[in-house]
Amino acid sequence: MNRLIISFFAALLCLVPAAFAQLETGPLVIDTGDSIHKFTVELANEPDEIRTGLMDRAEMAPNAGMIFDFGQPREASMWMKNTLIPLDMLFLDSDGKIIAIARNAVPGSLRTIGPGVPVKGVLELNGGRSEALGIEPGDTVKHAIFGNLGE
Repeated sequence: MNRLIISFFAALLCLVPAAFAQLETGPLVIDTGDSIHKFTVELANEPDEIRTGLMDRAEMAPNAGMIFDFGQPREASMWMKNTLIPLDMLFLDSDGKIIAIARNAVPGSLRTIGPGVPVKGVLELNGGRSEALGIEPGDTVKHAIFGNLGE
């Protein structure tokens, strides 16, 4: 009986990475005014996807990321529990404008991270990427969730 239970949970753990590989992906552009930066991001818009985010990922491509769509603006409280790589968190208003950036969030940290104001979404990039590209608050993220990708 114990072997059956252990086998069940082992099989379940094998499915977890596959489930997150199934997230919808699409283009995202960050317009700094001086430059345009193109990314391919995963979309987290379901409660379980938002809760899990980029946990347990050992690496991420340089021009990849994850965008969290909260639907309606709300207070965002992010953390790095079970996250293995440093991340930049870009907090976005309903128009895609970056209102705050938490740079190089520490892997595994349980400290909550948020801008203190309601946001429509959060974009997570590799730690240090936003600074390297000169991305700052006031810049615009263009993505389907904001309806501004064709601009």
